[in-house]
Amino acid sequence: MSILLWVLQVLAALVYGASGSMKVFLFEKISGDVPSFGALPRGAWTALGVLELICTVGLIVPSALRWYPMLTVVAAAVLAAESLVFIWVHVKYGEIGPIIFSAVLGILMAFLAYGRMFLQPIV
Repeated sequence: MSILLWVLQVLAALVYGASGSMKVFLFEKISGDVPSFGALPRGAWTALGVLELICTVGLIVPSALRWYPMLTVVAAAVLAAESLVFIWVHVKYGEIGPIIFSAVLGILMAFLAYGRMFLQPIV
């Protein structure tokens, strides 16, 4: 179980790191191609991107260093909650593929939070 959770942590860190970087540093370049970026103001997208980047660090560093490993649980739970925001945005724009992707990521992050809290905590 621990290996599965570590794989999820690393993959999630890669996905959310790329997503957060895109929202913070490449927003203008890609926002014209994605209609749902109009759902929230630029500042909100930047804040969500920064949140994702912070959570990316939180998914790996606390567990790897065994320094407040509960922060990994918090990071995964925050990302699971954030996925609800993205589901709402994509529903508003009728984007079925991104709804499914956001839902799957949210479920995986909820599982990761549960797994690191109860199934295989880092101690």
